[in-house]
Amino acid sequence: MSASRTARRIAATALAAGAVLSAVALPASAHDNNRDHHQQSRVEISDVQADSPGRDNGTNRSLNAEWVEITNNTRRSVDLDGWTLRDEDGNRYRFDDVRLAGRATVRIHTGAGRDTRTDLYQGRRTHVWDNHSDTATLRDDRGRTIDTESWGRGHHNHH
Repeated sequence: MSASRTARRIAATALAAGAVLSAVALPASAHDNNRDHHQQSRVEISDVQADSPGRDNGTNRSLNAEWVEITNNTRRSVDLDGWTLRDEDGNRYRFDDVRLAGRATVRIHTGAGRDTRTDLYQGRRTHVWDNHSDTATLRDDRGRTIDTESWGRGHHNHH
């Protein structure tokens, strides 16, 4: 994992935990320069846990330990209604009436649960994300690809 990706993950985690913004403000550096394309990407796939800890035994708890995080990098909220998240096999989750606040992160779990501001549930009974190799693709309500995250065989991390 690259240093910038690690820094971004730490920053996203700190923000999600409600940390004071100034506590994670990093000085402008090469960290920012190598992700200029992200300045256009208001919303991104910020983290993926494709492999549930422990055995993939198909329980709802195991399914919900498999997730994808979406982060809004802007100060303004973004309406995700009609946006989709899909895997390489074409399994698709459609956001319905979801608004992601500025600088907020939402975690989309595979299993069933009650949707909240920070956690959404696909309501599936089987695992979606391949532990070894897969790509998560986030598209807006017009079908434009907003971000992708790939892992495993033949994939480079992020873009």
